[in-house]
Amino acid sequence: MDPNLLAVLALIFVALVFDYINGFHDAANSIATVVSTRVLTPGKAVIWAAFFNFIAAFTFGTAVAKTVGSGLVDIKVVTFAVIFAGLMGAIIWDLITWYYGLPTSSSHALIGGYAGAAVAKAGFGAIIVAGWTKTIIFIILAPLIGMTLGFLIMVALLWGFKNFSPGRVDGWFRKLQLVSAAAYSLGHGGNDAQKTMGIIAGVLLAGGYITEFRIDLWVVLAAHAAIALGTLSGGWRIIHTMGSKITKLTPVGGFAAETAGAISLFTATNLGIPVSTTHTITGAIMGVGSIRRLSAVRWGIAGRIIWAWVLTIPASAAIAALIWWGVATTIAP
Repeated sequence: MDPNLLAVLALIFVALVFDYINGFHDAANSIATVVSTRVLTPGKAVIWAAFFNFIAAFTFGTAVAKTVGSGLVDIKVVTFAVIFAGLMGAIIWDLITWYYGLPTSSSHALIGGYAGAAVAKAGFGAIIVAGWTKTIIFIILAPLIGMTLGFLIMVALLWGFKNFSPGRVDGWFRKLQLVSAAAYSLGHGGNDAQKTMGIIAGVLLAGGYITEFRIDLWVVLAAHAAIALGTLSGGWRIIHTMGSKITKLTPVGGFAAETAGAISLFTATNLGIPVSTTHTITGAIMGVGSIRRLSAVRWGIAGRIIWAWVLTIPASAAIAALIWWGVATTIAP
């Protein structure tokens, strides 16, 4: 087999492995709320989330994929070694944080790893500052938007249903939470799967199989299938952290958090911004929890999560840079 084709196929496989781990790692984002409120069992919840992760392939465009693939790192410096090191940096960081049950961002691990490998090869001139500006801004804004929307939606629901008995409200929102969980999973698949599409397109461009950056249909379907399979496997350690350690949720609170997260993700995806689904839903859960009182949110746990967020991009970048230095001489550019 042609060595160039073999390298391309191997890198696409690694990219899809990352996508699978992304779904596995981020399953908590989609199902923690609906599981913690006991609306669905964990087994049914991952099936529900995985289905909508895949359906997102037919719902959103590819603006996020184009940002990740060609808007963050100068495409001229991207080689097989850079892509491989970037993917491995993201995969290793994801597995480390999964082991410790920390809901960090697979998205930021990927862009951190990609950037770290590119900088290791070509220096900081490889970074496209304009693309990173909006990404960095949304690292801060995503959890704040989720928190604000979660708080406001919860306030509106409590006011709107104040004259109804708690039993009736609970019954209604157990059904409505299926809708909000589906919407959030749609947004999760729509934003996160596109990041892998961007990387695969970069592989094809570096290998000479496409002459300009574009996202083909088979790439879209493969990326969504991989993330859906990962979600189906479930990352139970993180689900426990998201669903019960941050704050205690009721069905109405779960609906508010998922709806806030879905609105945030739909907006960011349509704008082509690769946001963290983890940051978004964690912020929404905190916003919902704080409606009762600030002490209802376990801020110690939240603090550990925030530190993991801060470390994700530099840690995955450092791992990727080390891998690039280790393998650049053995992988064809």
